[in-house]
Formats: sequence, structure tokens, C-alpha cells
Amino acid sequence: MADWAQALAELKRGCEEILLEEELIAKLKEGKPLKIKAGFDPTAPDLHLGHTVLINKLRAFQQLGHEVIFLIGDFTGMIGDPSGKNVTRKPLSREDVLANAETYKEQVFKILDPAKTRVAFNSQWMGELGAAGMIKLASRQTVARMLERDDFKKRFANNQSISIHEFLYPLVQGWDSVALEADVEMGGTDQRFNLLMGRELQKEEGMRPQTVMMVPLLEGLDGVQKMSKSLGNYVGITDAPNDMFGKIMSISDELMWRYYDLLSFRPVTEIQQLKQDVQNGTNPRDVKIALAKEIIARFHDEAAAEAAHQDFTQRFSKNALPDEMPELTVTCTADSMPIANLLKEAALVDSTSEAIRMIKQGAVKLNGDEKVEDAKLEIAKGTCQIYQVGKRKFAKVTLN
Repeated sequence: MADWAQALAELKRGCEEILLEEELIAKLKEGKPLKIKAGFDPTAPDLHLGHTVLINKLRAFQQLGHEVIFLIGDFTGMIGDPSGKNVTRKPLSREDVLANAETYKEQVFKILDPAKTRVAFNSQWMGELGAAGMIKLASRQTVARMLERDDFKKRFANNQSISIHEFLYPLVQGWDSVALEADVEMGGTDQRFNLLMGRELQKEEGMRPQTVMMVPLLEGLDGVQKMSKSLGNYVGITDAPNDMFGKIMSISDELMWRYYDLLSFRPVTEIQQLKQDVQNGTNPRDVKIALAKEIIARFHDEAAAEAAHQDFTQRFSKNALPDEMPELTVTCTADSMPIANLLKEAALVDSTSEAIRMIKQGAVKLNGDEKVEDAKLEIAKGTCQIYQVGKRKFAKVTLN
């Protein structure tokens, strides 16, 4: 086991909050392997970089000699996690849950060491709990306590429906910690209520309560909303290398450092040196290229990363995108906006009719090389890309 102080410093990197840090220190000082739990409901078949912020932290625990439990919520997935939702989340069928779970298992081992990872399914103990056990578990908490949860509180205040089964979700997640005898549970900052429930139930069972470690939610390519497949602002870990490269290169220079802090495996001192280099005149684009290649190599290989770099460089040189251009955010009240309206809002044209005319003339491009041919093209909310009108008008626009 590594020295506890060095271990703590590594584990705290990119961590938003630890409850309670003194408990974690005490556990690390014991010098014994800890059980580190993280739960994932297989609500979608693919993982993106936002998911890997937490998985990277699990990897750090593995490298320090601890046991990582990758918990697939095949039972909780059929309830639907209400965290951060203003409506009841649609439960998944058993078939969907199992199919997605298999995909998760394949993808997570691109980061975690399979020999040091225990994959568990919470249906194992929740199925044994039965109806009587579930009623007994539900008796542990009150409706008033559940309404302390921010999302439940807001929905209740706005007269939005809350299904009874949603109250069960935090209890089941907490009971997972009891069943696994977790020493540490990790989750996003939106999971705070659920994570603390595990501590409460463990205490009631006479167990040493788990330490809660929360990681931040990674902003998507737009730099505004959290990374999400539904918003289209994501980088999937199964994306093709060229797609990954292009998406990462589209992020702002400011967001690049956030990605370095939460996604890169480089030492903190090295990242600090890169920041200093940029302040001293290094082109941020070169630093962004290094980040893109590091991430692509992680999920593909070094050769794929280099090939993606070369392809991007060739396309970039050919289309001569400027080093600097306006970066704008256009507000959208619907799920999408017609491209003609977006170009007008971004001040790239004077009117929607001019936008339509320019599109028909083949004078509108996306990201330097994709000619827009459909004047009725709808741009999805959350999309961030470079728009070019004619030879001289460029803007990087986020539709928010």
C-alpha cells in the first residue's frame, strides 16, 4: 500500500467533496485494502467521457491496492434514478437493463483492470430481500425526509408528480452499501442524497459508515450543460478516433483545462507546466491536440491517435480555419433551431432569407469542411460547432 498521505493527495485530485475526509484518512492509515463502490444504472448502452471522471478515480484506487466494486444497478435501473430530474424517469425493461449492462462491462475495462475489479449486480441481494424486506426497508425513512431532496422538493413545490417507487431508489442504493459492506462510495455531486443514505443505513446496521466521495459533473462540448448523449454535447468512448479528435478540438481553450484536470492521467505538475507554457506563448491548440491524442490512445491506441491527428491537420490546413474567431452562445427555447435562424442570431447573416440564399449557393460550412446543403437543417440544442458563411465570416456557436 502507498503512503497514506501520498494516496490521499492522489485521491483528492478532481474530487469535489469528501464526507468525511478524516474518516478516509483513518481508513487509509489502517493500510488494508478498502472496498470502493460505485454504482451505474445501465440506462443507455454507451459510456461517454463524463462517466469516466468517476471511473478514472476508481482506477486510482485500484492502483493504490484497493478493491473496486463496479456495481451494475440491474435492479435500480428498473426503478429509474430520479436524481436531477424534474419528471419521473421511465423505468427500463429487464431485457434492456441486461443488454446495456453487458455493453457497460465491455467498455469499463478500457480504464479499469479487470483482474482487480469486482462486477456486481444489485438484483442479487434485492431479489432475496423480497416484498416483506422492501416494506421493512421503506419504514426506515419518512416522506418528510425524502422531500428534503432538492429535486423532490422542487417537483413537490411545483405540483409535479412524484411516483411512490421513486422514494425507493435512495433506499435501495443505500442498501447496496450495506450488502457490499462498502468502505467508500463514489458518485457525482447530484448523488449526494443517495450516497449519504448508504451511510445512514450502514450505521443502523451497526457497520462502520462508508466515506462518500463526490466528483464533479463534466461539462459537455458546449461548456455549459453537463455532458449528455441526449443533448448531443458528448464524446463517446466508443466514438471513432477522428470523431473524438474533432469533438475535443472543438472545445474552448478555457474548457480544455477543465478536461485536463478531470480526464487526463498526466501528473498535476505536468498540467501546471502546460498552463504556464500557454501563458508564455504556446498555442493552446497544440496543448489541446496533446489532450485529444491522450484520450484517443486510451480508448483506441497510439497509432489511431496519431492517424486522427494527421487527418485533422490535413483537413484543417486545407480549409484554413482561422486561429481566432468569435465564440457565441445562442439561446434556444425549443429542442432545436433552424440553421437559417441560428446564422442570423449569430450575426453571420443579416436575415434568414440571406442565410437560405447562402446555403443554396454552397457558401455555408460546418467545422471547416462540411458543406450545408439543406436550408431546413435543424441544429440540436446543446450543439457546439464552427459555422462559416462565405470566405471570411466564422463563428464558434453554442446553441443553449
